Amino acid sequence: MSKAIGLFYGTTTGKTESVAEMVRDEFGGNIVTLHEIGSIENDDFADYECLIIACPTWNIGELQSDWEGFFPELDDIDFSGKKVAYVGTGDQEGYPDNFMDAMGILAEKISEQGGETVGQWPVEGYDFNESKAVVNGKFIGLAIDEDNQSDLTKARIKSWVSQLKKEFSL
Repeated sequence: MSKAIGLFYGTTTGKTESVAEMVRDEFGGNIVTLHEIGSIENDDFADYECLIIACPTWNIGELQSDWEGFFPELDDIDFSGKKVAYVGTGDQEGYPDNFMDAMGILAEKISEQGGETVGQWPVEGYDFNESKAVVNGKFIGLAIDEDNQSDLTKARIKSWVSQLKKEFSL
């Protein structure tokens, strides 16, 4: 394992891939390696102490199709000793009753496999009703709404990456 960060993402429309690239670029240097979830092997997670999991919430509170296909594989991966941060993309106005649910679904499964969740994010500044990604009054990771708040994306990523650098001990 190395101090580098593996960022594993799934994308359908390209928004989550774009956010993943912005997160990578904000870390700078060659710290973050991007992995599209549809093109990886289970062993790819073993290369990293620190992970970022990126997934859009699709349809009504569902995982994006590549993550949905990979989801059963998570049962066979040991995340013990790994710090795991999450970033989700979604539409809080169109889907206020399940905003960021995919992030919550993945975090629950990865935590069951030993992953330590880091990178919690405030719910202030968002307008939604329900989310499986809210625990103890905070999102379990960074919530990005490119549909309604794209003007806030860069500043949110900058702030979150600064927080993660501390939590990842970089």
